[in-house]
Amino acid sequence: MKFGYTILYVDSVAETMEFYGRAFGLEKKMLHESGDYGELETGATRLSFASLALIGGGGFSPARPSVGKPSFEIALVTDDVQSAVANAVDAGARLIKEPEQKPWGQTVAYVADNNGFLIELCTPVGGG
Repeated sequence: MKFGYTILYVDSVAETMEFYGRAFGLEKKMLHESGDYGELETGATRLSFASLALIGGGGFSPARPSVGKPSFEIALVTDDVQSAVANAVDAGARLIKEPEQKPWGQTVAYVADNNGFLIELCTPVGGG
């Protein structure tokens, strides 16, 4: 078995994908013609988005993201966390926590995306 993708439920898939392109440099892999589902190029796994309307039609009622009470985070790895944070904030992300050097060698910062999801921007584990 392998990890294939993560889906975040959002109001607007297209707007969210555009935000991730501007804020994090991620490229669109596909956006369904309905606008209810899309995927970004992120390497071996995909970061996907589905509309709240789509998941709601399946009988689910997803919770809204809460930075103060996150149930998960998305981690994006970069060699330059400071620049990644600046770019994300310039694109409209909300700074949650400034870059901090961790004892295990990572630099880690947190921002919130345009929907309120918590995004960790970090160097590789053991990197600088």
